[in-house]
Amino acid sequence: MRTILVAGGAGYIGAHQVRYLLDKGYKVVVFDNHSTGHREFIDQRSTFIQGDLMNLADVRKAFSQPIDAVMLFAGFIQAGESVQQPLKYYENNIAGILNMLRVMHEHDVKKLIFSSSAAVYGEPARVPITEDLEQKPVNPYGWTKLMVEQVLRDCDRAHGLKHVSLRYFNAAGAGYGIGEWHEPESHLIPCILHAAKSGNAVKTFGNDYPTPDGTCIRDYIHVLDLVKAHHLALEFLFSHNESRIYNLGSGTGYSVKQVVDMCRQVTGIDIPVEVSPRRPGDPARLVASSEKIAKELGWKPEFGLKDIISSAWDWHKKR
Repeated sequence: MRTILVAGGAGYIGAHQVRYLLDKGYKVVVFDNHSTGHREFIDQRSTFIQGDLMNLADVRKAFSQPIDAVMLFAGFIQAGESVQQPLKYYENNIAGILNMLRVMHEHDVKKLIFSSSAAVYGEPARVPITEDLEQKPVNPYGWTKLMVEQVLRDCDRAHGLKHVSLRYFNAAGAGYGIGEWHEPESHLIPCILHAAKSGNAVKTFGNDYPTPDGTCIRDYIHVLDLVKAHHLALEFLFSHNESRIYNLGSGTGYSVKQVVDMCRQVTGIDIPVEVSPRRPGDPARLVASSEKIAKELGWKPEFGLKDIISSAWDWHKKR
C-alpha cells in the first residue's frame, strides 16, 4: 500500500483528492496549516499533521513515516491579491515549496504532483491553449507557478525528481459532501451562489473585455474530474517514472455573463449583478486544450457547467 503526502489536504481541492485516494486504497498523510483549509474537511481515515511549509521542522515531521509520493496543493491562489501583495505570494508559493523539495531530497522521495495553473500563460496568443504556448504570466501568482515549474525541471536534472505539473483552469463544483469554501471568497461560481442565498448582488469585474459580451471567458472543470486527473498522473509516475506537464480544462469557455445565467437557471433565482471595474491581472480569455493528457493518460472531463453549478448549489444549500 503506497503512502501519499498531500500538502494542502484540508483545502478545497486537496480534501477532495484525499478522499479519492483513500477510496482507491492509498494511505494518505495530510499536511496543512489551516490558514485556508478547514478541519471539517479532514477525512478521519487519513493521518493529519498540522504544519506550515514555511517551517522546515514542520515539513520534516510529515516525513516521519515512509512517503512514496507528494501531491502539492498548498499555496495562495488569488491572482488579484497577488498583484497587491506580491511578497506574500513569492514567499509562500516559492520559498515554502523549496522547503518541501529540500525535505523530499533528504528522504529520497522522487515523485511529485504539482498544482500549477493556467495563470502561467498570461494573455495567450491563441485559444484553446496548448502546453507548448509561450508562458507570459500577467500577475505574481502566475509567476510563482511558472517559477516552481522551472525549479522542478532543475531538480529533475540534478537528482531525478520526477514530477507532473498540472496546469488547472477553473476548478469548481462539489463532491464527497464538501465544497468550495474560501474566506474571503473570490471565485466566481461560489460568489454567485452566495448571492443567490443572501439576495445580494454578485459583484463582477469588467464588462469591456474583447469578448462577445464584454466579460471574461474561462474554462471550468469539475473538482471530481480534477482529482481523477491527479490520480492518473500519479499512476503514470509510478509506472513510467517520467516528468510531464499537462493542461486540465474542459476545452469550452464560458463568459462571466453565461455563468451567471446558468446559475440563475439552476437555482431558479434572478440573481442581481453589480459590475465593477476590471481587476488587475485578469486575462480576457483562458480556455484549455487538454488533448495531450487525453492522448497520453486517457483523461477526459465527465461533467459540464450545469453539473458543476448544480453540485455546488446542492452543497451551498446545506451549509
